[in-house]
Amino acid sequence: MGEESCPKRRYTLGMARAKIKPSQDIDSPEQRNQLPLIAIVGRPNSGKSTFFNRLSHQRKAVVNDTPGVTRDRNYADATYRDRKFRLVDTGGLDLSSSDGMLTLIRRQSEMAIAEADILMFILDGRAGLTPPDHEVVKLLRSVTKPIFYVINKIDTPKAEPLIADFYQLGKAEFHAVSAEHGIGVSELLDDLYPLLPPADETTELTQLPRIALVGRPNVGKSTLTNAVLGEERVVVSDMPGTTRDPIDSLVVHDDQRYIFTDTAGIRRRGRIEPGLEGYSVMRSLRAIGRSDVAVLLLDAVEGVTEQDTKIAGAVLKQGRACMLLVNKWDLRANDAEARQEYERELHRRFPFLTWAPVLFGSAAQPDSLHQLFPNINSVYASFNKRVPTGALNQWLQKILESHPLPVRKGKPTKTSKAAFITQVATKPPSFALFCGHPQDVGPAYIGFLEHQLRDAYGFSGTPLRLLIRKK
Repeated sequence: MGEESCPKRRYTLGMARAKIKPSQDIDSPEQRNQLPLIAIVGRPNSGKSTFFNRLSHQRKAVVNDTPGVTRDRNYADATYRDRKFRLVDTGGLDLSSSDGMLTLIRRQSEMAIAEADILMFILDGRAGLTPPDHEVVKLLRSVTKPIFYVINKIDTPKAEPLIADFYQLGKAEFHAVSAEHGIGVSELLDDLYPLLPPADETTELTQLPRIALVGRPNVGKSTLTNAVLGEERVVVSDMPGTTRDPIDSLVVHDDQRYIFTDTAGIRRRGRIEPGLEGYSVMRSLRAIGRSDVAVLLLDAVEGVTEQDTKIAGAVLKQGRACMLLVNKWDLRANDAEARQEYERELHRRFPFLTWAPVLFGSAAQPDSLHQLFPNINSVYASFNKRVPTGALNQWLQKILESHPLPVRKGKPTKTSKAAFITQVATKPPSFALFCGHPQDVGPAYIGFLEHQLRDAYGFSGTPLRLLIRKK
C-alpha cells in the first residue's frame, strides 16, 4: 500500500487487531468483574502520557520532554459514548537498555501488557520508524489481544506523508492522531467502541474506600503497595523520588475491595526541584484530598522528622482520616525500649493526631502487617459514622450537667436546654452545636466536647469538625 492510498483529511486509517475480530468477546473483564483495561505502550517520548491525558480528560500523567518520566503503571477511568473503560499509562519500552532504572520501567510495561485486555501501541510519527519500534513489534507478535497501532504527532495534513514509513511493520491498518491537539482521536475511539461492554455490564468503583499511602521519599510506600497487592505493581528502588505519579491499585482483602494510591514522596519545600518534582508533589497532595484514609508512613530508623509533621498537617488540613505506620520496624526489633521511645516521640511531634491509630511493622515483611486492614476498616468506619440526633442530644445534656457552657460576661447561661447538637456531614464527621451565645464558646471547650465525642462514639482515626452556631 502506498502513500497515495491514505485518506486526506480524516486521519484514521483503521485498526490492527492481532487476529482477533471485533465480534469476539473479551473474557478478562468479566472474569475480574472490572472495567476493560487498555494499556498504552511504546518507546520513550512517543507521546504516551499526552495520549493518556487526552483519553482520560485529565492531566493525571506527568508530561515532560525528558524520556523516562513515566515509570510506574498509571491508571485512570475514562468514558466514551456511555461506555466505560480503564486506561493504564506505562513507561517507555526500551528493550535494548541495560540501565537499572530503565530495566525496572520495562518490567512495569511488560506487566501492563500482560494484565491488559486491549493494547494501544504509540509510535512517534515525527521521529519515524526506529529500531526500538521494531523490537516492540516483535514483543507484541505473541500477544493475542486487540492491538491498535497509533501513529502520534500527525498534527497537520503536511505530516501525513510520514505515515508511509510505518508500513514497513507489515500492518495493514493504522490510526494517525495528534494526542496534543486531539486530531483523529474520535475516529480511534469509534473503532474501540464495539470492544467495550455496555454501561450496565460495568462495575462502579467510585464507592470503594480510597487509601492514600503518603510520606517522605524512600520511606517504603511503594514497597507497601507491592506487599498488599502481592505483586510488583509499582517500581521499588532505593533512589528517592522513584514514584512520580499517584498510582491507583485495586486491592482485594478478605472479599473487601479497596483503592490504594501510592504517592510520590513529599520533601521539604526548599529541597523540591522546580518543574517535574514540584508537579509530582502537588499531585501527591491532591491524592490526599481525594482519599478517605491517609496512611502516613514513618521511618523506624530515622525517627519522626519535621517534614513528617508537615505531611501530617496536610492530611489534617484536608480533613482526611489517618493512621500512622512506623515502617522498617524489623530493623529495630532487637531494641527492647525502641517502641516506648518512638511512641513518646509520636506524642511530642503529633499532639494534633493523638486520635490516629499507630501500627509498627515492615512492608518488607508482610506478615508483620496483619493489623493493617483491620485498622483501615476501623478508621474508614469512623470516617463515615453518623450518630442519630436524639442520641447526640441525650449525650449533650449529660455533658452540660457536669460541664456547662462557658459563662457570658461573668453571668451563667440561663439553662442547659438552650443548647442543641446535630450531625451535619460525614467524611469527616461534622457537628453543629446551636446555643445562645456562640462567641463565648472558646477553643478549649470545643476541644473538650470533641474529646467527649470520641470517648462516647469511638471516632478513632478520623478528624472531627464541631461548628458553633447561634440558636
